[in-house]
Amino acid sequence: MRKLFRRISTVSPTRTVALGFLAIILVGAVLLSLPAATRNEGSCGFVNALFTATSATCVTGLAIGDTWQYWTNFGQVVILVMIQIGGLGFMTLATVFSFLLRRKIGLRERLIIVQSLNLNDINGVVRLVRHVLAGTLIFEGAGAVILTCCFAPRFGFAGGLWRGVFHSISAFCNAGFDIMGKASPNSSLALYAENPIVNIVIMTLIVVGGLGFFVWEDIVHARSWKKLRIHSRIVIAMTAFLIVAGAAAFSLMEWTNPATIGDMPVGSKLLCSTFQSVTTRTAGFATVDQAGLTGGSKLLTMLLMFIGGSPGSTAGGVKTVTIAVLMISALRAIRGHEDVNILGRRISQKQVRDCLAIVVVVILLYIIGTTLIMGFEQIEPMDAIFEVSSAMGTVGLTLGVTQSLGVPALLVLIVLMYLGRVGIMTIGIATMINGGREAKIRYPEERIMIG
Repeated sequence: MRKLFRRISTVSPTRTVALGFLAIILVGAVLLSLPAATRNEGSCGFVNALFTATSATCVTGLAIGDTWQYWTNFGQVVILVMIQIGGLGFMTLATVFSFLLRRKIGLRERLIIVQSLNLNDINGVVRLVRHVLAGTLIFEGAGAVILTCCFAPRFGFAGGLWRGVFHSISAFCNAGFDIMGKASPNSSLALYAENPIVNIVIMTLIVVGGLGFFVWEDIVHARSWKKLRIHSRIVIAMTAFLIVAGAAAFSLMEWTNPATIGDMPVGSKLLCSTFQSVTTRTAGFATVDQAGLTGGSKLLTMLLMFIGGSPGSTAGGVKTVTIAVLMISALRAIRGHEDVNILGRRISQKQVRDCLAIVVVVILLYIIGTTLIMGFEQIEPMDAIFEVSSAMGTVGLTLGVTQSLGVPALLVLIVLMYLGRVGIMTIGIATMINGGREAKIRYPEERIMIG
């Protein structure tokens, strides 16, 4: 037994994060398998429970059925707890108990927190966790209060309060789960598509949760654009660009589409287009029918799902900074420059290679996942690619095929959601037996033809 504990204590931080998320998923799956978790008689089955637990812990939002219609209050609470744990990282919440018990946070725990939050530096990590917890409480609390006021007229005070709390946490953690099924099953937030307050609150929570905890800390301390670190400036600039460009593109492609925003007033069209631009980058809420989107809008949605949010946030995807570095690297290469310079700073070649590796691995997983799902199910290629994009980007948007998928396809999506949340690089490092080593032999250089 002593040897077992000794081996557990020596597990690397990256493996701890990967195994920690897996443990939470399995516990959640067991709880959701209980008859008390579903409104139907008996258990929902372990695969359905596992799929929902993975979707909640990995803050995705893909669902086997309408969350309100399918799950009891107990099941909804389990899902919400997993969303909160998955969004902030289990080690972030675990430190709450250390704070309450006035226990010192050790070096190993700090390393795990750094890994789970995708940070680069251990300095000030405990202070950052305190600020993350306080900021989360403030934003989720404020969002819950405002949303409760919006939902109470339709669902009553108790129903409005529960929906306010649930959707505030789900939005901040970029999860996309909703419990609007009592009024309109599988409609997400379509009932409030033209409500500016609900839309603005949900979008604000999504964006704040998707910026990244490091960016919060930097904004609080810098309080000036020029004093912000390069990382924070890239994140904010890319986020603003993607929101504005995405909203403009969706407006142009959906302006006359009666299946989405074609019959709405001008103000509502712009509001829904902006919401679509924000939610596609890993949030998963919907105010319009995704199956009714034009072909161009579906492609744009998949592109935004692929990009996702920012590093160290509750969002998924390959991340905004990754795309920014690769775009600038490509432009610099075309112009004949070797160094990748951003805002007066040089990005190391190792980080450029890491960005490229992440994108290549994710694309390969897209191809494998789409191929497997099309092999298991008789569905259109667009539906399969969209579903895979949603799972890998931990988004949760769907064209309506999730609930009709069989067990093999659901298992494929479970693996993709897990990889999308825990991170390709974390999985890669966690499964390595030996760490990186310098090559003892360097072969002669050879020039090859490219392009």
